[in-house]
Amino acid sequence: MARRRKGTPIHGWLILDKPLGPSSSGCVGKLKWLTGAQKVGHGGTLDPLASGVLPIAFGEATKTSSYAMDGSKTYEFDVTWGTSTATCDAEGDVIAASDARPDEDQIKAALPTFIGEIDQIPPKFSAIKIDGKRAYELARKGEEVEIKPRPVTIHDFRLVKVIDLNTVSFEVDCGKGTYVRSLARDLALHLGCEGHISRLRRTAVGPFHIEKAVTLAAFEDNEGEDAASLLTQYLLSVETVLDDIPALALTDQEAQKLRHGQGIPVLPVAQRSSLRDGRISQGDVVQVTANGSLVALARITGGEIRPVRVMNF
Repeated sequence: MARRRKGTPIHGWLILDKPLGPSSSGCVGKLKWLTGAQKVGHGGTLDPLASGVLPIAFGEATKTSSYAMDGSKTYEFDVTWGTSTATCDAEGDVIAASDARPDEDQIKAALPTFIGEIDQIPPKFSAIKIDGKRAYELARKGEEVEIKPRPVTIHDFRLVKVIDLNTVSFEVDCGKGTYVRSLARDLALHLGCEGHISRLRRTAVGPFHIEKAVTLAAFEDNEGEDAASLLTQYLLSVETVLDDIPALALTDQEAQKLRHGQGIPVLPVAQRSSLRDGRISQGDVVQVTANGSLVALARITGGEIRPVRVMNF
């Protein structure tokens, strides 16, 4: 017999406004303890020195976390000119310094260079794995870290405000895997100076936006039933991250078969379902529902709908 998981079964997404200081996993642990939820995870890590949108997955929403992490992201950040650091942010040791300071026109002229698909080398102090070990683990030991460049997509890169001679605010819309610390580092090098991120705040992850976020302090002021009650006010459905995935409606009998791991012929289901683009293809991932409730994430394989992640509400 399977062990019964402790806690209350809660399912859905919370948009947390993560504060500076705690890690993403630390926020998850705190919310799990405060709300008494059975299972909690997150959809996209934020560094301890970064604040803003951290999607928190409760219960069966953890099975959809990859779709949150794949979404486009928006960041606000400040770059301080004059010094580069080992971590590319204010936490690291200074590794280079320069008296050069770019002016507003020079900065604006440089930004288009970084828009589109670009090659980017992640910071040495990052979670990238090298021979099975995290890059930051090797860097902290003083070992040489060589990280290969990889393609990332920058949708837009905007200068928001020149705060003073040394500090400038930016906003960037970017795709999965982008390191904003690297973007700041590379911009400074392109401008012929040194620089590092001195403030970083994420304002959007896919469908999750800062305007609808709740602070960790709001939950810390409550616990148990009060925190759980607060959670219900802000909890979004599990399907929130699945808007771009085709939906197929099953009968109760078909849903029962799928829950037991059996394939369902796709043609009759597709014919009675309203699809946005009119069709689905071999290998596509779909969300399948019954009576308006999510049953599973499934894949079209060999003319059948086969379950990938079955929901247990």
